Amino acid sequence: MYPIRLTDRLDDDRTRIVPIGAPGPLSHAEGDLGAEIAALAPGGQPAGTVREFPRPLRRPATVLLAEVGAGDEAGWRAAGAAAARAIPGDVPAQVHLGRAATDEAVRGVAEGLWLGGYHYRDGRTEPRTAEVELVTGNPEAYAGSLAQAQATARATWLARDLTNTPPSIKNPDWMAEEISGAAAKRAGTGVRVLSGEALARFGGLRAVGGGSRFRPCLVELTWSPPGATAHVVLVGKGITFDSGGISIKTREGMKRMKNDMAGAAAVAAATLGAADLGLPVRVTALLPLAENAVSGSAYRPGDVITHYDGSTSESTNSDAEGRLVLADALGYAAELDPDVVIDLATLTGAAPVALGPGIAALYSDSDDLAGALERAGAAAGERMWRMPLNGDYRELLRSDLADRHSSPTHGGGMAALFLREFTGAYADRWAHLDIAGPAWTDTTELELTRGGTGWGVRMLLRYLSSFDGALIV
Repeated sequence: MYPIRLTDRLDDDRTRIVPIGAPGPLSHAEGDLGAEIAALAPGGQPAGTVREFPRPLRRPATVLLAEVGAGDEAGWRAAGAAAARAIPGDVPAQVHLGRAATDEAVRGVAEGLWLGGYHYRDGRTEPRTAEVELVTGNPEAYAGSLAQAQATARATWLARDLTNTPPSIKNPDWMAEEISGAAAKRAGTGVRVLSGEALARFGGLRAVGGGSRFRPCLVELTWSPPGATAHVVLVGKGITFDSGGISIKTREGMKRMKNDMAGAAAVAAATLGAADLGLPVRVTALLPLAENAVSGSAYRPGDVITHYDGSTSESTNSDAEGRLVLADALGYAAELDPDVVIDLATLTGAAPVALGPGIAALYSDSDDLAGALERAGAAAGERMWRMPLNGDYRELLRSDLADRHSSPTHGGGMAALFLREFTGAYADRWAHLDIAGPAWTDTTELELTRGGTGWGVRMLLRYLSSFDGALIV
């Protein structure tokens, strides 16, 4: 990640970024520069609007005016992201916060600078190289906020990198190695990888991965700080490429399916982020990883699958594979004595149809857990909308051949209802987030850049950071 640091000294040799908007009429800009900008009567633009203010033969020669909108953290984040895209990558710059500096402003603008400055190309991340300084009156007071922003952005970058990696590189073993390597750099984390015979009870994972030459595996990533009193299990769908299997996708439906492991990327990155932040909560991330391919050994529509918990599912659509691998992981999670279980998955095409591309669908029987996740998402800038888990539809899961049907053709929220069947004793402490929409974007807007968004990392870190001995809120 490129360097961002705090300072109390203005440098006229750097490009100056002056936030304007809610903090007041340039209350933080001093001297002649403030008077010059005030004469332009700026303001009233959406957060993230950046305008260039050239000053020929004066220093600094270039000033960028960045709107912060309402002046909340989201506005600061948008201003930082827009500034990152407006500054050439090799040009050092300063963001002049001055008297407008608060913990919220520093965290928001720093997150925006890092997230907006993300760029992935040709199998690698290409960030800007020049340093950005945040100018405040008391840099030491905001060191913690900057550290929080850095850990959050670093984790989000990791999730974006994993999601954006081409399928010619990315497969289950590759992902397991990447996560193991990242965990090895952090004290207090551990990794266990199950594959081959160790997956004997994971019937859904073995079925989905059976058609690929790349073997499936389950990655169990842990963060175990001393003295932790709560245990949160995070489960992420990890289909490294989804062809649809024998129920093959269309060309249009398949071309973006390298992102079908975005849930696994998010929960792994959030767990590593929790370690970076030293959060006092035990976290276990479960990543069922497989490639859903077409071959003579691929599982078939009509197959009956035995899951980790011993129950069976009839599958009539091999393109409804995500719920099968999640079912095994959720069954395994019951053995880990969890206080809370949250799964993230690019699971259905119905979710973005219902909510649009930028909002996740949230399902939970717990008002407390759903509310905590919604608050964390609002603070992080990751939106979600709670959907009903309609028990009346459970009858549609009925199968004549197995304990349940995995892919009924009618009824909203059927995938979530199917997953709830595997939550057992922790059903009232479980939440499912369908991130099929927000896990990817084809545009660059606010702190998002084209490609994998890393959706869920920032929300999960806010949620995990809120633990103060309570289990849910």
